[in-house]
Amino acid sequence: MVKRLLQKGYIGLVVVFLYAPILVLAVLSFNASKSRAKWGGFTLKWYREMLENEKILNALGTTLLLAFTSALLATVLGTLAAVAMNRMRRLPRAVMMSITNIPLLNSEIVTGISLMLLYFAVSFSLGFSSVLLALTAAHMPYVILSVLPKLKQTSRSTYEAALDLGAPSVVAFFRIVLPDIFPGVLSGFMLAFTLALDDFVITHFTKNARVNTLSTVIYAETRRGIEPEIYALSTVMFTVVLVLLIVVNRSKAKAAKKAAEKQR
Repeated sequence: MVKRLLQKGYIGLVVVFLYAPILVLAVLSFNASKSRAKWGGFTLKWYREMLENEKILNALGTTLLLAFTSALLATVLGTLAAVAMNRMRRLPRAVMMSITNIPLLNSEIVTGISLMLLYFAVSFSLGFSSVLLALTAAHMPYVILSVLPKLKQTSRSTYEAALDLGAPSVVAFFRIVLPDIFPGVLSGFMLAFTLALDDFVITHFTKNARVNTLSTVIYAETRRGIEPEIYALSTVMFTVVLVLLIVVNRSKAKAAKKAAEKQR
């Protein structure tokens, strides 16, 4: 009994440390006063001003476009790379896995500076394209590591049977392999999208002055004080991500339940 209470108390402390800052942020987004130490009453003013702030909206649009496009590219390239690695022999696959793990273990500042130096070396101008390529390269390993376990769970005999029946390899992949590994592909895409959404270090080193994302705008505002509109935007983004996670998890649970019922 005591052990169970201690375990629940520990988990409760972890949850408090994780979500207390977000709760404070959400409360401040409804505070009529700009002061973080004084409650000025409930208001939705900051949400209205957020929708009228052109700088924040432009940064939000750029951030969403970069995150979605880089996540899509990373998902396509990462899935193809995972399929190729799954067909390799043990030694080449081990080498490729070690190479894939390097960006995960590397510090983001090292990745950002190295990519910036690479762009300068090949005379590639910094801008939207440079940030897009950098985010794609940095988050592709997460997709590979999400898809590989699903590929190992699939049976290659079904794919080979489709080829023996005359199906082209591309059609067999999309009809046989992709539906089996789609949960891993979706997880990789969501992970890449989330990481690109709030990336600052890599974006900071690979962009020019004309490209601004939410992370760079917030960093610039810390010098003179963060406006309450940022609190409102952060609260909206957290709520949207939370709803998406709940929907995805519920859909996965329903799919697993249906699969279990079919096996019975």
